[in-house]
Amino acid sequence: MKQSNPHWKERLAGQIPPLLASEIDIFENEIALRLTGKIDEKVFAETRLRRGAYGQRYDNGQRNDGIEARKLAYGRADLTKGPNTLWDAPGMQRIKIPFGGLNATQLEVLAELAEEYSDGIAHITTRQDVQLHFIHIEDTPSVMRRLAAVGITTREACGNTVRNVTSCPLGGVCRDEAFDVTPYAHDCAQFLLGHPDTQDFGRKFKIAFSGCETNPCALVRIHDLGCVAQVRDGKRGFKVYVGGGLGTVPYQAKLFDEFLPVEELLPLAQAMARVFARLGEKKNRNAARMKFLVVKLGLEEFKRLVLEERAALPTDPRWTTPAVLPEESPLHPGALLQIDPATPGFTTWKSDNVYQQRQEGYATVTVALPLGDLTADQLRGLADIARAYVKETIRTTVEQNIVLRWVSESDLPALYDALSALGLNAAGAGTIVDITACPGTDTCKLGISSSRGLAGELRERLAENGAAADDAIRQLRIKISGCFNSCGQHHIADLGFYGVSRNKSGFAAPHFQVVLGGQWTENAGSYGLAIGAVPSKRIPATVTRITARYVQERQSSETFQAYIRRIGKAECKLMIQDLTEVPPYTTDPSFYSDWHDPRVFTLGDMGIGECAGEVISAIDFQLTACEREAFEAQLALEKKDVSQAAKLAYESMLHGAAALLTWRKLGYDHTPDAIVERFREQFFDTQVFFDPFAGGKFAQYFFRAHERRNEARGEESAHRLIEEAQLFIEACHSCYARLSLQPAKV
Repeated sequence: MKQSNPHWKERLAGQIPPLLASEIDIFENEIALRLTGKIDEKVFAETRLRRGAYGQRYDNGQRNDGIEARKLAYGRADLTKGPNTLWDAPGMQRIKIPFGGLNATQLEVLAELAEEYSDGIAHITTRQDVQLHFIHIEDTPSVMRRLAAVGITTREACGNTVRNVTSCPLGGVCRDEAFDVTPYAHDCAQFLLGHPDTQDFGRKFKIAFSGCETNPCALVRIHDLGCVAQVRDGKRGFKVYVGGGLGTVPYQAKLFDEFLPVEELLPLAQAMARVFARLGEKKNRNAARMKFLVVKLGLEEFKRLVLEERAALPTDPRWTTPAVLPEESPLHPGALLQIDPATPGFTTWKSDNVYQQRQEGYATVTVALPLGDLTADQLRGLADIARAYVKETIRTTVEQNIVLRWVSESDLPALYDALSALGLNAAGAGTIVDITACPGTDTCKLGISSSRGLAGELRERLAENGAAADDAIRQLRIKISGCFNSCGQHHIADLGFYGVSRNKSGFAAPHFQVVLGGQWTENAGSYGLAIGAVPSKRIPATVTRITARYVQERQSSETFQAYIRRIGKAECKLMIQDLTEVPPYTTDPSFYSDWHDPRVFTLGDMGIGECAGEVISAIDFQLTACEREAFEAQLALEKKDVSQAAKLAYESMLHGAAALLTWRKLGYDHTPDAIVERFREQFFDTQVFFDPFAGGKFAQYFFRAHERRNEARGEESAHRLIEEAQLFIEACHSCYARLSLQPAKV
């Protein structure tokens, strides 16, 4: 690791805004107080999160090998910097990049920070942020000051705040947009940053802007507040959505207003924040997002309260005084490229990664970043390219890439050569090989399976097989989450996967649930449901089989979503049924380690049966039956039999609870009320069922389903109930795996 640049303090003199400088000084003092025990850890946790400083996993998912495990997995340089007195290991610094906008100087500072304080890697997130991992908490004030000096803040990048405001990276150059939403995203981010009305939320609040309704550049409908550009009678405005979100159980955003004049954007956002702060859940974090408040109140009542709040707001001059954004303009004259050069790979790269702007002769170039990562040297090189070919018009994307805007098409060959020299010339942007993945077990404390490891493996295999060249599947999206929380956005993918674990004879095997039916177009138009858990090592075969069937059986120009609907979930499940099997550890131990991690993914050796066949516990059969019931609920929903779908989903949860009670030999009356009461007493009140990171959230899904078992449900509500049932059954599997190492009651 390089030593910190000794001249950075002199370079920052007079460049940091006074208010921001004061806030960073305060945070530095809070760190000192925490180190001496004068600030409670819970209080300090919220303080650091509001400044973008996270704790992170440091064992690559399985055991506390720390730095050596990271070296083993990635071959990166020395990550040590001496003992950390505040955290057991370095953490992660999230850096807020409103609408994804960056310039060359900022890239260079990020490169310095990645080298001096991190592991030499900067990571682009699905919210257009930048993350640096393995940052020591004592170093974060220095990192924040250097970022602040070039116009970047980490304030409210995490915590119960308004998170990074995302927007179309093609804003202003898109051929389909109603108008450029960039300045409105920028003004919204600046107005709400640190605003008094956004400081008392129960959970985070996410905002996105899209210039059109059809493209997926901003994924508006998965947000708490989403705005889609509209023009009516020559007047600009937004179609406004509220209450969207993924997480464990996704909620589709509801249409709040068909047309909101642009001058009403900021007062409406402020009014909405006030209602959320006042009425949103505060005690139970599992029900504290905006989506739960909208459902609880009902859309019409929520709208009434927001408009009532808006009418009572005192006028703020900032509502109609837009902040000044540097006006974008090209560096070179726009000129068409007449003939592609013979450079190997150029034509494919141009087809995949180059978007013709609405301004003739200009293009936006996507720099595809496998896993969203780029090195410090690549950051510096990209800064040089941004100065040579454009006026530093750089943006990050929600698909974890970077775009360069206003490239003269005649410069494309030279730009390609420059990117090639940096190893940044990969084609496939926006195709099936451009896979989105969360950090997973690499650094996330919630990770179950290696999402990044799987993403890397899939990318290599798909590229080798020429999948991106097949017109039928090249535009499909694969999105991977390391757990059920959907940070990798698996719910809205053509092929989505989220990490789970299965126990077989005392060994834990990493798995992924296969999610089909999601739609990333139309700003995340629909959500998929899981059809079954497949061992991690068989996911590549799963992708190959599903895509091959689609290519073979699609009708004319039938989309993947239409194909999945036509053949039905039952056929989809049957298609992968044989791939769900896990061989015993003694037969093939490779199934019991994760991608690019040779260590055994195990909960402990319970012994292998000595008879001709494996000894299968009754609970294995019972939980498998519960999974079948939850899947049958999907089939009922597919047939529009909503009441049957809800009934089956609830019963799958009830039978999962009963399976645990039976396995632990906890006697109970076999009525629904008695099962719920006994389960609450023996598993919930004792916290035995609590997931290490989700707590009792999944048990609460069960209790709520029981309370509402006789209520009529709509299709969307039944969809959520099925999702909750699948998660509850996964929690039953996890609880069984944990308790397997303990003797049952007798």
